Amino acid sequence: MVLDNLGSSLRGSLDKLQGKSRLDEDDVDEIVREIQRSLLSADVDVSLVMDLSSSIEDRALHEEPPGGTSARDHVLKIVYEELVDLIGESTDIPLEPQTILLAGLQGSGKTTTAAKMAWWFSTKGLRPAVIQTDTFRPGAYDQAKQMCEEAEVEFYGDPDEEDPVKIAREGMEATEDADIHIVDTAGRHALEEALIDEIEEIERQVNPDRSMLVLDAAIGQGAKDQAREFDDSIGIDGVVITKLDGTAKGGGALTAVNETDSSIGFLGTGETVQDIERFEPNGFISRLLGMGDLKQLSERVERAMQETQEGEDDWDPEDIMKGSFTLKDMQKQMEAMNKMGPLDQVLDMIPGLGGGFKDELPDDAMDVTQDRMRSFDVIMDSMTEEELENPRIVGASRVRRIARGSGKGEELVQELLEQHKMMERTIKQFQGMGDGDMQRMMKKLQNQGGGGGGGLGGMGPFGD
Repeated sequence: MVLDNLGSSLRGSLDKLQGKSRLDEDDVDEIVREIQRSLLSADVDVSLVMDLSSSIEDRALHEEPPGGTSARDHVLKIVYEELVDLIGESTDIPLEPQTILLAGLQGSGKTTTAAKMAWWFSTKGLRPAVIQTDTFRPGAYDQAKQMCEEAEVEFYGDPDEEDPVKIAREGMEATEDADIHIVDTAGRHALEEALIDEIEEIERQVNPDRSMLVLDAAIGQGAKDQAREFDDSIGIDGVVITKLDGTAKGGGALTAVNETDSSIGFLGTGETVQDIERFEPNGFISRLLGMGDLKQLSERVERAMQETQEGEDDWDPEDIMKGSFTLKDMQKQMEAMNKMGPLDQVLDMIPGLGGGFKDELPDDAMDVTQDRMRSFDVIMDSMTEEELENPRIVGASRVRRIARGSGKGEELVQELLEQHKMMERTIKQFQGMGDGDMQRMMKKLQNQGGGGGGGLGGMGPFGD
């Protein structure tokens, strides 16, 4: 996740204030120095770092914390508010007909972003179209066409035409019935004059409602010059940060936002067309500081459940809360969890399970968990319908047969059965709860930060 190292470092510094009710200058100096080191190592511009740390220092020393607030929570609130202020509001992207022009260097992820944004607009009930004008990069047309097919959105491109401006003009005409036009432009390895001239011509042709700069999260200090050049040329109304599923530091992207006096519109969080989320500064910083993001989590859960139910007329997740919990239900739940995205991202959204809890996990814990879920899925595919509906009939001889059929060990088959029993017990605890009970439980989760990681095992097939 973007800026993970920054979040970990900040949380470590704040934890040193645990138990303190008042702050002295030494405490504040140490926190500010750690913030400066963290931001600079994350490639945030030096001048931004100094401004931010100065504001945090001034507020920490002179603002009186509310009654009953610990020193740690007071500083956490200040850091949270200052980081949100640094990033600014999310880019205004209304759900109405519009043309969006994407700009950026080669390799920044423009083509992938075009398809992802189109998919996102389609989920909001709008009809998008992607126009591919990149005649410079071999394979750009084929990549864009394939991704738009995966996103199930309209696509226009011409692999035989060499004039990108002509493609843009004809593309706008061919897709005139679309609500949203997303125009993908060519990139280069560096900011060349030819690139700037080309994108300016395309801009004049399509007359976009907003131009967005696509930046790789690993851009680093080069983001400042890149952002300034594009902003001077076509004007940048928002930034899309891509490849946040890697180990990128991400600070350069924040610098670009400040340099163009714009804001972040979208975050690219994975490789598939569904791996995109609308940027919400409060939730983003909240996740960074280990405070969770229940709004984004609920959106992912809702989307995953809808996609899992598609084509499954005989399966309704609400039935789980009314009757028995079968292995078929468990398999569907696992499928939905996979659709929610990488588990480390999901944990970041759960109060109490991101941040410090995640920092304490082994580096390969998430990979092991994903492998475990895939193994469970293979095992269940080797079971009979009767076994999936009634796992209690699976005795020693059936375990041996299932292990042979799936190519997995008998101990892993037993582990799956034990996991099912644990999930079944957890679900029975929720059965019979009314809406008021659920609302009180969620409110308690938000107020208390989820109560740590003790309940992780009951949340799905990744507990020990």
